[in-house]
Amino acid sequence: MWNIDLSDIEELQPQLNRLLEKKLKLDTSRPLPNSALQRIRTDLSLEWTYNSNSIEGNTLSLRETQMVLQEGITIKGKSLVEHFEAHNHEKAIEYLYTLVNENYVLRSIDILSLHGLVLRSIEDDFAGRLRNGGVRIIGANFTPPNANKVSDLLDELISFINENTKGLNDILLSTIFHHKLVWIHPFFDGNGRTVRLAMNLLLMRKGFPPAIILKNDRKKYYEALNQANKGSYYKLYLLMLQALERSLNIYLNAMPGNTYGDYEPISQIVSEPEFKYGQEYISLLARQGKIDAYKEGRNWLTTKTAINNYVKNRKRER
Repeated sequence: MWNIDLSDIEELQPQLNRLLEKKLKLDTSRPLPNSALQRIRTDLSLEWTYNSNSIEGNTLSLRETQMVLQEGITIKGKSLVEHFEAHNHEKAIEYLYTLVNENYVLRSIDILSLHGLVLRSIEDDFAGRLRNGGVRIIGANFTPPNANKVSDLLDELISFINENTKGLNDILLSTIFHHKLVWIHPFFDGNGRTVRLAMNLLLMRKGFPPAIILKNDRKKYYEALNQANKGSYYKLYLLMLQALERSLNIYLNAMPGNTYGDYEPISQIVSEPEFKYGQEYISLLARQGKIDAYKEGRNWLTTKTAINNYVKNRKRER
């Protein structure tokens, strides 16, 4: 199960290098002002809760999620379960923060605890418990393993992560963990939200911000997981790198005297008369991770510097 072919991800090394450079800039700028840190943490937790729940079918909008969590308002026309999902996910994030430190070692009890919080007051009979029956996933290209194997497979995965005998970088390790835990599908319900929480626990213990998979990337996300089932981690790893870079940019933009505030929507950049390249081309570069870019909703943002640097490097290579 843990024989993994990673030959197709080598071309993503430039994106990884760029991301690690940003993390280094962030690390050398610490400590950030407490007020800025708290604001970012609150905003990211809100986005994380909204997007992770929306991927699973929750219909609360971002603004409605904010009203539920920060203003204590009940949204008319939305189910009680959807309100519970918002509150539960926020509590699970708060619990995750209590676990995060550089010496943290992944434990099954923590995954079970996160799951227990995700399903609290929704499916109390199953919350925090491994499934004891079979499940099927609509739209997936695999059938999860027999329930009798789940406990052993989870223990094997945790050992694989903690030992890291292949010496994988932290982002790739969390990407593989993400996929394999989805594949095991250890619970009857709440797997996706729990997996994304536990995956971020691995990243955040190493000083990364949370990687938030956006609702608008839901189709791309599921396709990436299906590709991983076939042995290719390229799409899932790229999606993880892009999600992390977006969060890093949010932190860097909050730094005093930051130089990262010149990101603009691609549509705005290409509309300038002197700009030589079309929106489709620049958007493709962004989606492929070839330029410094990140996504807000459905829009990609980048900088003129990032585009010009890519063009210069391409000419030099030729």
